[in-house]
Amino acid sequence: MSSVCREVITLQLGHYSNFVGTHWWNLQDAALSYELESPPGEIQSDVVFREGQTLGGHVTYTPRLIAMDLKGSLRTLRQEGRLYDGEDTSAVTWEGGFMMHKESPPKKNSFLEDLDRLDEEILAEVDFSSNSQLQHSGKKTPSAPLPEASHQPASGAVSVETVNSRLTRVQKSYRLEGSVKVWSDFLRIHLHPRTISVIQQYNHDGEAHRLEAFGQGESLLKGALLEELEDKLHFFVEECDYLQGFQLLCDMADGFAGLGSKVTELLQDSYGGRGVLTWGVCPVSRPDSSPLKNLYHLLNCTLGVVHMAAHSSLLCPLTLRGGLGRQPRPPPEFPHLSYDPSLWYHSSAVLALALDALTVPYRLRNNSVPLWQMADSLASGGRTVAAAYGAVPFPMMHGSGLPDALSACAEALPWKPLSACPEAGGGRRYGQWVTLRGLESQGLGSSCLPAGIEPPTPLHRLCCGEDVLTAYMSSFYPSSPLALQLVATPSKVTPPFPQIFSSSLSSQGFLQSEAPPPGVPTVSVPVMASLQSGPALEPWLAELHRAASAIDVRRLAPSFLSQGPEMIDYQEALEQLHLLARRYRDDSSGVMRSSSDEEEDD
Repeated sequence: MSSVCREVITLQLGHYSNFVGTHWWNLQDAALSYELESPPGEIQSDVVFREGQTLGGHVTYTPRLIAMDLKGSLRTLRQEGRLYDGEDTSAVTWEGGFMMHKESPPKKNSFLEDLDRLDEEILAEVDFSSNSQLQHSGKKTPSAPLPEASHQPASGAVSVETVNSRLTRVQKSYRLEGSVKVWSDFLRIHLHPRTISVIQQYNHDGEAHRLEAFGQGESLLKGALLEELEDKLHFFVEECDYLQGFQLLCDMADGFAGLGSKVTELLQDSYGGRGVLTWGVCPVSRPDSSPLKNLYHLLNCTLGVVHMAAHSSLLCPLTLRGGLGRQPRPPPEFPHLSYDPSLWYHSSAVLALALDALTVPYRLRNNSVPLWQMADSLASGGRTVAAAYGAVPFPMMHGSGLPDALSACAEALPWKPLSACPEAGGGRRYGQWVTLRGLESQGLGSSCLPAGIEPPTPLHRLCCGEDVLTAYMSSFYPSSPLALQLVATPSKVTPPFPQIFSSSLSSQGFLQSEAPPPGVPTVSVPVMASLQSGPALEPWLAELHRAASAIDVRRLAPSFLSQGPEMIDYQEALEQLHLLARRYRDDSSGVMRSSSDEEEDD
């Protein structure tokens, strides 16, 4: 039975958040179906996409999204988008004199140039004068300028096959590593005119007027920016029938941490009955790093964790850094990826693939779990910080079954840390969600063996995929709560997703004994991801507390507190972080802690 669509509004605050978000939205767009006869997919796209209309009455399908960034961060992308191109949107006529200044626009890369040609060709074939629409069978088509599909053919309608053939023209290989400067350089969808907000007080590039400190971000959410955000929230909320909550991506290492803290507080105060799931993102490195800026990054992350954890249903840091401190461990190595962690275009793609799996539970068409319920199941006892882990891609031989793949990982889980939080031993978790997607062509359970043949492992005795995965996870966490989702469809990695996959992977993302012929790209990948609350977060939070407490802010970074917070508020935030870490302590062993341990805690 199909469930009611429960909408989610997405907010992206900061440049790296928009990098991750752009890859994530490209993945969602790639998953939209053109097949007329196929049944509805497992993922309900209406949860995060919305139908709308241009001023000319043409129906569109765009992300339900509010994205904030700084002046100079858009390059070739217009803030209002292109949905109103060709329509008369003028409200007044200026009859006075004017002076014209000509400036050469930034050059578009090959991918964006191909998209422009695609738009022009499709618009040329659609008769908008008759309000023509694409024919389909209830599935969604890409966002404008392609018009939304209708259930009945309309006069002048262009066929789905025509649109599909146009899209195949951009299904070629792109090497954008040298041309991606900002996130809009690889954005493949159109955005609603109300989506983007540009913060004019601070620059994206240059030395002057940079949004570097937590207090700068906190002080932004007032006046015109606050009014603009409230108007946009009201616009998107009002059109939702069953709003389940908000997913927020926020930069943690710069001043956006302060802005995000205020935005989560606003969402909590204004929409208290809805879930707020916050993903605090942080790049591995920044091009303008320096010892002082690295100090700022640590302080911003510390205050961001404290405040966003306090105002969110759940906060999960997302990063490929080895830690949030000034001397992090090396980034994780994924066995079947060849990526450059220093490239935002690469690292954000890995995080987006994991996020595509982590967000599955509240985006399912059937048997979905509301965002707030998923968050609350991990945030018991005030533990409002979670850690993410991912196997990107999930290692599975082509033609094998799930029991075979998991049996090969019997000694260690296949995933890597995605929150700079290494997994701790002991086998205890306070809560855990595990999602495995992309095994549609593989066997989930064990096939029947001939009489007299003993199954090679206990997993091979099980015939149901859920039972196999549950048994596997229970071997590592025997007494911990577990919720899991198996989704057959994989993540589709169409251009301009970077070509970071190992040559040992097939086009469907499975391992194979022989490498595929040269030039055969990976177009989909299976992913396994986990969202956890457990004792491993105590030393992680405690280390963040110790690193921040060891800094004499007044001496080493006096300008950090110039726009807030006050020193007393900063010290109170450190104490809240200390108390938050203690909530993750595992006292189930019954071992008495020594007085020296208690003194170290204090």
